Amino acid sequence: MPSFLLTDTTTNNSIFKGIFDSELTATIEVTDFLLCLGVALLLGFMMAGAYMVGSRYTRSFLLTLAILPATVCVVIMMVNGNIGAGVAVAGAFSLVRFRSAPGSAKEIAYIFFAMGAGLIVGMGYLAFAALFTLIMCIIFVAANLLSSKKGKNTGRYKTLKIVIPENINYSEVFDDIFSEYTTSAEQVKVKTTNMGSLYSVWYDVRLKDPKKEKEFIDKLRCRNGNLEITVSKQETTNNEL
Repeated sequence: MPSFLLTDTTTNNSIFKGIFDSELTATIEVTDFLLCLGVALLLGFMMAGAYMVGSRYTRSFLLTLAILPATVCVVIMMVNGNIGAGVAVAGAFSLVRFRSAPGSAKEIAYIFFAMGAGLIVGMGYLAFAALFTLIMCIIFVAANLLSSKKGKNTGRYKTLKIVIPENINYSEVFDDIFSEYTTSAEQVKVKTTNMGSLYSVWYDVRLKDPKKEKEFIDKLRCRNGNLEITVSKQETTNNEL
């Protein structure tokens, strides 16, 4: 092989060497780097696709899932066996949860899922990373589909606000109506309004038949003197683990 080709090859390889590398430092080949990066990106897009099945999502979160494994993979490859640097990287990534908007437990699980896959790829175990991603995607998709079927019953859960005059005993006045149209009714809040002449009472109820919601409200209107009644979707603590 001509000497000028050897010189060019040596020059090209030296571009990707770190200025702090020594003879004891293992240098990552460009082809290996591109292979790991490509696999990490592919797995990231698989995770994003799995998250889209049966879940509400935003483009920003899907983009995060797609690129996070590649980012973690590159960082782990650059750490290159340095335990101290690895601990520092883990600590830096742990701050992401506390420096971002609160998310649901499922979103946090996907973030750690993406980081785990990127870590495996960065260590060079490409087949294990693919197997791990495939298994976890199947589990997450099955869980999403199962929860979406159960979510059809969430229409039964309502938060009910009823305004009543001050001369009505709110603790028992609606008991017979609740027993007819709901399977459970819990009083959660009472508030006086209009200079104390009215009471606003909040209930968390579970309807027996959501189709009879209007009939249920009409019965309540007859009982509270046709004052204001508000029915809304029951809030859940999505931001809590």
